[in-house]
Amino acid sequence: MLELEFAQLSDPGRVRGHNEDFLGHLAPDSPERARSHGWLFALADGVGGQDLGEVASRTAVESMLEGFPEAAPGEPHSSVLTRLVQTANTRVYETGREAGPGGVRMATTLVACALRFDRATVAHVGDSRCYLIRRGLAAQLTRDHTLVNDQVRIGVMSAKEAARAETRHVLSRSLGNDLFVSVDTSEHQVLPGDVLLLCSDGLHGAVPATELASILAHNVGHNGLQAAAQRLIELANEEDGSDNVTVQLIRIQSVERIGMYRGRPYKLR
Repeated sequence: MLELEFAQLSDPGRVRGHNEDFLGHLAPDSPERARSHGWLFALADGVGGQDLGEVASRTAVESMLEGFPEAAPGEPHSSVLTRLVQTANTRVYETGREAGPGGVRMATTLVACALRFDRATVAHVGDSRCYLIRRGLAAQLTRDHTLVNDQVRIGVMSAKEAARAETRHVLSRSLGNDLFVSVDTSEHQVLPGDVLLLCSDGLHGAVPATELASILAHNVGHNGLQAAAQRLIELANEEDGSDNVTVQLIRIQSVERIGMYRGRPYKLR
């Protein structure tokens, strides 16, 4: 059976007076639920400059956590997360429309990771990220939905130009702006010792991926996940501190290798 440990922290940073990030998780309450539904982690970053960012992020995460247990046992996580993110988008959109006369425009990013057996499925909208840290190297499993990143992807702008662009934080996609949203999902095999990092741009905008991997490689084994999460928060505030910083760390302890036959899992030896 999949076994893991996790730590999560959120900090307002050194400049902002309140925290518009929100996070949450849902753990299975039995081995049967671990196999039928698995674990869920979710993190959201309310869009700055718009009203009620903290309401948008909380609404999105709580919607994900509320819907996850209602999925059909064994349903592929890719379809579960896609549906849940769409539902969360609708919830944020409608909450904004009901927030005052004429409605209030509010939006949020969202990254979610569901784990079961030996697989991690990641879904995201916006620029909150998920990394896989393995053997001291960090692989980014998400693609930022920002205007400059979209331009890099089609060859209009170089990566160096994007890193310096004043518009690098402007989102091209987020939850709550429209009634429907496009969701990116991906599935990845996980191994014992892997660490998954979910974070808001308050972290990845201040600390390069190579440094994130180095810090986690050193701290996770020596001081534990909670200390590693705290060190990431501290470093983001030291390097920048102008934004909220939120971190979820998930360390894989053991996995259950499975194969699929006609949509049904079977254990591999």
